[in-house]
Amino acid sequence: MIIATLGDSITAGTPLWDPDPDVRARIERPDERSQWQWWAMQTRPQLDFRNYGVNGERTDQIAVRLDAALHGAEALVVGGGINDVVQRRPVEDAARNLASMVERAQTLGLRVALLDLLPWNNGDGRAAADIVRLNGLIRKLAERFAIPLYPFHDTLADPAQPERMRADWTDDGDHPSIEGHRLLGERAFVMP
Repeated sequence: MIIATLGDSITAGTPLWDPDPDVRARIERPDERSQWQWWAMQTRPQLDFRNYGVNGERTDQIAVRLDAALHGAEALVVGGGINDVVQRRPVEDAARNLASMVERAQTLGLRVALLDLLPWNNGDGRAAADIVRLNGLIRKLAERFAIPLYPFHDTLADPAQPERMRADWTDDGDHPSIEGHRLLGERAFVMP
């Protein structure tokens, strides 16, 4: 099954990987294990992921790339919204952008799933509250469209501080470490 994964830096594999070879050439030691998709394929080799992640993009920017990502795909996993939070944009707009991508993919007959937002260790209280609000809206979208929601947030949240990723599960406070990506690919991503 060919699965397009569309999103931001979490999808791309930042900071140790990028699907764009020009960007990857600038990474000192690129490591393909820094993608949750790589780990998902290790346990489910019948899946063929196409990574359409771009570091730093908001949901409106991700949506512009939707049709290119869908070409030849049988399923879509879409994630995004942290850069909307970082740039202090309304989380309701981010949810609407995600909804429009889900609708478009479903109209074309693709299976679709959503990712929720990870905790952001480098964020402040306002950002943590926005992540909670946007994750609630994403949960409602998954229910409305009757699609899977992969629990990326809860998979990497530190039980002692749920608004943060556990220190060994993040490279830089923004992105998962290789171990974090392993957990996302093996535990959070479950293809129904």
